[in-house]
Amino acid sequence: MAVQEGVAPAAPETSEAPHRLASGALGLPGVIFCIVTGAAPMTAMLFNVPVAVMGSGYSAPAAFLLATIALTIFSVGYIAMSRRVTSAGGFYTFVTRGLGRIPGVGSGVLIALCYMLFSASVIGVMGYFAATSIESWTGVKIPVWVYMFVALGVMTVLAWFHIELTTKILGVSLVLEVLALVILSVGVFAHGGAHGLSAKPMNPAEVFGNSSAAHTFGTAAAGVALFAAFWSWVGFEMAPNYAEESRDPHRIAKTATYGSVIGLGVLYMIVSYAFVSGWGLSQAAEAVKAQFAGTYDSAFYPLAETFVGHWLVVMMQVLAIVSPFACAMAFYNTGARYLYSLAREGVAPAPLARTSKHHSPAAASMTVTVLVGLIVLGFTVYDSSTLGALTKLGTWAPLMGVLGILGVQGLTSFAVIRYFLTTARDGFHWFTTLVAPILGAAAMIGACYLLVENRDVLAGNGDVAFIKYLPEAVILMFALGVGIALWLQANKPAQYAALGHFDHADPVDAAIPPAPPVADGQPAVS
Repeated sequence: MAVQEGVAPAAPETSEAPHRLASGALGLPGVIFCIVTGAAPMTAMLFNVPVAVMGSGYSAPAAFLLATIALTIFSVGYIAMSRRVTSAGGFYTFVTRGLGRIPGVGSGVLIALCYMLFSASVIGVMGYFAATSIESWTGVKIPVWVYMFVALGVMTVLAWFHIELTTKILGVSLVLEVLALVILSVGVFAHGGAHGLSAKPMNPAEVFGNSSAAHTFGTAAAGVALFAAFWSWVGFEMAPNYAEESRDPHRIAKTATYGSVIGLGVLYMIVSYAFVSGWGLSQAAEAVKAQFAGTYDSAFYPLAETFVGHWLVVMMQVLAIVSPFACAMAFYNTGARYLYSLAREGVAPAPLARTSKHHSPAAASMTVTVLVGLIVLGFTVYDSSTLGALTKLGTWAPLMGVLGILGVQGLTSFAVIRYFLTTARDGFHWFTTLVAPILGAAAMIGACYLLVENRDVLAGNGDVAFIKYLPEAVILMFALGVGIALWLQANKPAQYAALGHFDHADPVDAAIPPAPPVADGQPAVS
C-alpha cells in the first residue's frame, strides 16, 4: 500500500519477523554515512578524476558540475516519490509502482547486478592501491588477487552483523577521506597551483572536444568524462533503500539525498579543480597518462608531496586502501538489499529473503559474495597484473554498471511522472513531478548515449569484446528480469500482482503480502 504523504508509518516489531530488516537502526547521520561513503570521496577522486581528465582534459571539474546539476534535477522527482514509497527495493519498487511490474522487475534485476559489478570493480581498485602501497612501504610484493579476495572475505563476515556496525566503519573512513582531500585542496590553492588559478576548468563548454585531452590521448571523449563523474555518485540513491532501517524514512530520504548529491558535487568540483590547477592546465592530462603507464601509483601523490608534504602522501596511501574497501562494502550491502527485496516478493529464490539474528539480509549477502567473487575471478584470469586490477576490473566493470544505472534512473524519472499522474494524483506538482523528471530523464539518456559512443576510449580503442558488447550485455540483464516477470504473470498471478508493493508500512507476517490480481501499471488495492 502506498504511504500517504506527510504520515510516517509506525515502526513494526521485528523480533518475530523473519523477512523484516531491523527497524529504527539508522538515524540521519547513519544514512548519510552509508550514502556518501558508498560514493567513496577518496576513491572517486584518486581514480575517477584521472579518468575524467582522460576524457575532457583540464575541464574535468566542469564534468562534475554537469553531473551535479543533472543528479540534483533527477533527485527532485525521486524524493517526491520516496515520500510515498519506502522500501529496500529502491529503483525496483519505484519503477514497478510507476511503470508496471514487468519493467520494474527488469530494473530490479539489472540494478542488483550493477551493484555487484560496482562492488567487484572497487575491490579491484582497493587491490591495486593495497598492492602498490604495501610494496612501496615494505618491499614485499604480494599478488593483487590476494588482497582482493581477503577484502571480499572480510566483507562477508561483516555482512552477518547488525548494520550499525557497518555504519560506524563507514563513518570513520568518510571523515578521514574528506579531511585529506580538503587539506590537499587548501595546499594547492594557497600556493596558487602550478601556474595560477583559472576559470577555464569550470566552463561546461570545455568538456566537449577539449584540446588538452585530444593532444595527449589522441581524442577527446566527453562520454568518458561524464562516465567518471556519474560513477563518482553511484550510491547516492540509497536513502530509500535504507528506509526500512531508518527512524524517520520520509524526512531522512529527502535530507540525505539532497545533502549527498550537492555536498559531494561541491567537494568533487573543488578537488578536481585543485588537481588540474596543481599540475597546470597543459600538464594535467600528461600526468594522468603517466599514471596509467605505471609511472605514478596515483597522480595525486606528487601533488600532495609538493603542496603539503610527505605525511599527506602516506595518509592518502592508507586511505586509498580503506576508502575503496568501505565503498565496496557499501555497494555489497546495497546489492544484498536489492536481492533481498526481489526474493521477498518471489522474483529471486525465496531463501534469499531470510535474515540473520541481527536482522541483516544474510542469505542475500552470501549470494552477493559468490557472484562478486566470480566477477573478480574472471577479471583476474583475464589480467592478473597489479595494473590490470585498476585498468581492467576497476574501469571496465563499472562502465557496464554505470550504463545500467543511468538507464534505470531514466526509467525511474518516467515512473515518477506516471505515478503522480495516476496512483498519487493528489501529490502531482507541475515542476517536482513533471518538469524535473522530464529534464532528469533527458540528462540520463544523453549521458547513456555519450558513454556508449565513447566507450572504446577506455579500451585503448582496441577491439575488446567486454567493451564492444557493453550495451547488449546491459539489455540482456534487463531482459532477464523481464522474463522472470512474464513467467510470474503467466504462472503465479497472485504473486505477480503483489510485486513492488511491500512497503515499510506493510504487514510483517509474510514475505509476500496477499493482493488481488490487478491490471499491470494500475494502482494496487490498499
